Amino acid sequence: MPPSSAQLVSLALAERFLRRAAPPRSWNLTVEQFQIALERSAARKFSCGSPKASVSPQALEKYLESLQAGDLALACACSAGDEQAWEHFVAEYRPYLRGAAGAIAGESRARELADSLFADLFGLRESEGMRRSLFDYFHGRSKLTTWLHAILAQRHVDEIRRARKMEPLDDPSSDDGTVHISDTATKNHSHDPERASYLDMMQAAVEAALGALEPRDRLRLAYYYVEGLTLLEIGKLLGEHEATVSRKLDRARQDLRRAVETALRNEKKLSEAQLQLCYEYAREEWPFDLTRALSAPD
Repeated sequence: MPPSSAQLVSLALAERFLRRAAPPRSWNLTVEQFQIALERSAARKFSCGSPKASVSPQALEKYLESLQAGDLALACACSAGDEQAWEHFVAEYRPYLRGAAGAIAGESRARELADSLFADLFGLRESEGMRRSLFDYFHGRSKLTTWLHAILAQRHVDEIRRARKMEPLDDPSSDDGTVHISDTATKNHSHDPERASYLDMMQAAVEAALGALEPRDRLRLAYYYVEGLTLLEIGKLLGEHEATVSRKLDRARQDLRRAVETALRNEKKLSEAQLQLCYEYAREEWPFDLTRALSAPD
């Protein structure tokens, strides 16, 4: 068992490093909240099975000195749900996220890749009634921008892995920080006689799934994908915080994917390989009229 982080970082030590982080008073970040973040980070560092006695105060303090205290304080405040901290994060980091996503996935996917990350950072998943933020997994050992870039890169790689049959991917943590994907030559399926049939099935499943959404969820999707509005603009129209818009868009996308896959598996009796072909054909050629589907009457 790793040593308990409560045994590693005292409240006095947390207070000292919180002063160093110097977060704005408007964030309302408490010493106790920052202590939990430091404890989590320290427990991660010293999780080699060593008892408490083997972790010297000098080693602990040296480790805490190495942390990006300011970035950790921001992550901690955002995880706690502080609105001022979240607004600061959105203002300061959204341009970086959009730019990094564009460099990783291309401009056509940049906005969706970056914005979908906001939902998990805000806290999309709930465990035992508690919102769990992705910020809880930031330990301050690197800059926040480095950590965010790594998450974006890994998510892009995961999407490719799910979408296609691929050879093993190269280690994404190369020296230059880029992601190298050793994809095999993409097969040309344009002459597949079943291609049109697969596209028709996908279109029918997508339209049915869109029609089953709540009207407000469909409206958000229409604002975002058809009209190209930003999260902030959608929030103003719907009277919602942009973090709420991001979170609900992400949930709607997940609901759509589940509904489409369920329909294709259960109603069309597609195998996993056929399902992957449907997705691949849809990515190569997207002939669906989202404007019509999203504006369908209730």
